[in-house]
Amino acid sequence: MSVGVKLQSVSFSPVYQISSRKFLWSCLGAALSCFLMSGNGQQGGNARQSGMPVITADDSSRLYVPDDLEVTLWAEAPMFYNPTNMDIDKKGRVWVTEAVNYRDFNTKPAERLSHKQKGDRVMILEDKDGDGKAESSKVFVEDSLLTAPLGIAVIGNKVIVSCAPNLIVYTDTDGDDKPDKREVLLTGFGGFDHDHSLHSLVAGPDGRYYFNTGNAGPHHVTDKGGWKLNSGSLYTGGTPYNKSNEGNQRSDDGRVWVGGMALRINPDGTGLKVLGHNFRNSYEVCLDSYGNMWQNDNDDQVITCRVSFLQENGNAGYFSADGTRFWQADRRPGQDIFTTHWHQEDPGVMPAGDNSGAGSPTGIVFYEGDQLGKKYRGTLLSCEAGRNVIFAYQPEIQGAGFLLKRKDLISSFPQTSERYEWYETDGDTRKWFRPSDISVGPDGALYIADWYDPIVGGHGMKDKAGYGRIYRITPKGKKLTVPETDLSSTTGLVEALKNPAVNVRALAFEGLRSKGDAVVNDVKTLLSAENPYHQARAIWLLGQLGEKGKAEVVKLLQSGNAAQRLAAFRSLRAVSAEKPYLLQMSKDTDAAVRREVGIALRDVPYEEAKGPVLELIKRYDGKDPWMLEAIGTASDGKEEKVYGDVKETFKADPANWNAQRAGLAWRLHPVAAIGDLKIRAGSAKVLDTERRKALTAIAFIKNKQAAEAMIALSKSNLPDVASTASWWVNFRKTNDWADLMNWEEAVAKAMTPAYNKMLGLKKTVADKNTAIPVRIEAARKMAADKDGGNILVDMRVQGQLADTIARAVSGIIFKNPDQNVRVVASQFFPRNGKVLKTDFIARMQGNPQKGKMVFLNNCTSCHKLGTQGADIGPDLTLIHTKFDKPGLLDAIVNPSASMVFGYEAYTITTKKGQTYFGFLLSDGGTVVLKDVSGQKYTIKKDDIRSREKMGQSLMPEPTTLGLNEQDLADLTTYLLGIK
Repeated sequence: MSVGVKLQSVSFSPVYQISSRKFLWSCLGAALSCFLMSGNGQQGGNARQSGMPVITADDSSRLYVPDDLEVTLWAEAPMFYNPTNMDIDKKGRVWVTEAVNYRDFNTKPAERLSHKQKGDRVMILEDKDGDGKAESSKVFVEDSLLTAPLGIAVIGNKVIVSCAPNLIVYTDTDGDDKPDKREVLLTGFGGFDHDHSLHSLVAGPDGRYYFNTGNAGPHHVTDKGGWKLNSGSLYTGGTPYNKSNEGNQRSDDGRVWVGGMALRINPDGTGLKVLGHNFRNSYEVCLDSYGNMWQNDNDDQVITCRVSFLQENGNAGYFSADGTRFWQADRRPGQDIFTTHWHQEDPGVMPAGDNSGAGSPTGIVFYEGDQLGKKYRGTLLSCEAGRNVIFAYQPEIQGAGFLLKRKDLISSFPQTSERYEWYETDGDTRKWFRPSDISVGPDGALYIADWYDPIVGGHGMKDKAGYGRIYRITPKGKKLTVPETDLSSTTGLVEALKNPAVNVRALAFEGLRSKGDAVVNDVKTLLSAENPYHQARAIWLLGQLGEKGKAEVVKLLQSGNAAQRLAAFRSLRAVSAEKPYLLQMSKDTDAAVRREVGIALRDVPYEEAKGPVLELIKRYDGKDPWMLEAIGTASDGKEEKVYGDVKETFKADPANWNAQRAGLAWRLHPVAAIGDLKIRAGSAKVLDTERRKALTAIAFIKNKQAAEAMIALSKSNLPDVASTASWWVNFRKTNDWADLMNWEEAVAKAMTPAYNKMLGLKKTVADKNTAIPVRIEAARKMAADKDGGNILVDMRVQGQLADTIARAVSGIIFKNPDQNVRVVASQFFPRNGKVLKTDFIARMQGNPQKGKMVFLNNCTSCHKLGTQGADIGPDLTLIHTKFDKPGLLDAIVNPSASMVFGYEAYTITTKKGQTYFGFLLSDGGTVVLKDVSGQKYTIKKDDIRSREKMGQSLMPEPTTLGLNEQDLADLTTYLLGIK
């Protein structure tokens, strides 16, 4: 059972004076007046200047939590505005990054707060009297380098702010809460004023810094030691500043990193290292004290967000492996969206984790304290701003990875068996709860930053007042206090190492490390601590306390506790002392320990790695995807030789491989396996699922033999093999196999008499010496014809069709029999239509049966709903979990205002004068477009004369389709009613 908590009003004494943005929506004439409710002890309403309707103060301010916890409103605007991220120092003070300047290109300057021109700010909030509410607020820094910063870490006197293109360190040397020094620690990250950019940093249990960045590249970053990261993808957009990007870039380690990345660096700015890549936009990466990394990630569709365990070196599978193709380009016949979105059937991609469905995931933290109660120890907490909820997981070990079972822990909606259907709530301000971050304080309480806005995602916001708030979660009936932190004594440092706030215990780690082996015995006392996370912190630290401490860690490699062995091996890796123990630990009974050995072997030459890798192969059970990926990591650059060991270990003819041999051949996919894979793929003795897996392995081998094998299999007598192999041939000849052989050009379109007739009419239309009425009549005939319509669109794009003629045929071309002509014409031909008002339509009564007919007649050619429709545009099956009625109407009526990522349209003109329109699926040496009918066009990059991103969505506006207000009311009622 969940309990709704009524939040108490907050009094404060802000350092600066800005008028309150709290307004009451009066039911008597809708008069607006500034106020704070008094007398009944409840917080006032939070309606602001957007003009949206408001629920009562109680409802709009309430969070629902488990019945053993309680929530209070700890701070709110105007103490700070638009909170994107926060950290909590050893005194329990909350440091907040503001983003008042977020998306300033979308907002008129007059609608912003007064400090806009000075840059965004970092605020310090404090509860000085210990009553559980902040009453003090002050500016730490206001800096022109800060435009919508997305991350903050407070580690001693250093405040590290993430704000693309820079990772900035502010140092307060004299303790007056003002920076005395500003240093750009790293620069060159893409994504200025973009959600998909540089995110928050956190101190790891090894004393190094961890952070991540989204896929708004390119990222060209050189660390303080001179090592350079080069990363990108074909993604551009989101802001006017994100114009140029490309995949297939190599860093100084010789590897290709793409998309979003998890990164690690030493505190001095050296040692930059990629720990995982190919995310879309993980908002944060967090670590537990054993060194496991956790993150969430957003999606392009409405059903495929995720929360994941991030295995080191993991490819999270968003783009193609080289970043030159969107996931839509790689979708194979029969694949569901979640599988294809995260490339889950591709070798070399890590398991995606929990499919959390629709939403916009943000901050994430791993709770290791005991203050909330022991049942919350070991809980992963993930903010879901899109669904107004914070998810909770208690990861369960599953082989070399984890099973993540999700539950809703904290929400602005009741978590009962009769859960409120939030997508039907229209202007309900409970949906404005947008948790942007969650942190653990040194008191063990949870703190939640609330961005508070009627929308989330889509690179925009509607709240111009910049309101925000912070909640505090504590055990019911128990007062939590901030402990005194003594960093001057060994005893105090050991105690501080147990602190539940991650960047606070980092201070203890540094203090104890500086004392060297003199504190080994003091630190060892934590090895018997009741809280296992305290044990793990001690093990990491011992590895950095000289030879004496390292010797203690080596002893723990033989501990009867698998978690201690794992931490010990990782501790030795952190100081490059693991090599003598690789073979020993490759035989460990625990899969997670063996996984770490595989990761450690990535850059070890085959001659040295052979023994440990062979042990990993022998112990692979044929089922564990995390272990398989670890073996793949261990084999990086030496797959051919490792596959020889696989053959010797699991001897069998291809039709009778066991699960181990089949899985390893798929993951390693060396050239040496082509012959075996070809036999297995074409064998009727093999299950169809295994045949498909063998075909996939062949498809990922960049070798002419693989292409020839696939061509041969496309002629198989087994229908499933022939069709799948044919698909792979047609797909791969546009990318990985494009230059391996001379592929036959597509058969040129036959010049039928009807087509020649259209070409004749084109000459008439283009002839400026012909009378306008004659040219218009010729154009009208073309506009009604499939071929003629395509020619007219081509003429219009290339500036060969006068505005007068375009206006004259617009009513005809929008009825062209070719769907692609109709849709593309909406980009270039004028059409006067009625202005549709979404607020009016939202109040209309809809008929779901009529709405179904509207969908079938107008939407199924591009969109899928359940089993009906096509996979051209975004899948709408779970659209009701993403949008409420006003939001859905806005997306339909104004399709160009917030185009879905990956569905931006392009116009490409070749040097021969051919013009193509469609969604960009692949970019590189070969460019692939898909038009709205599903037709794909493959164009060599060298043949392209011009390429331009269309300013408008390829989704037609409703008036173009002849839809009226009632049609849209019916349609949205139908779509939101699908369960």
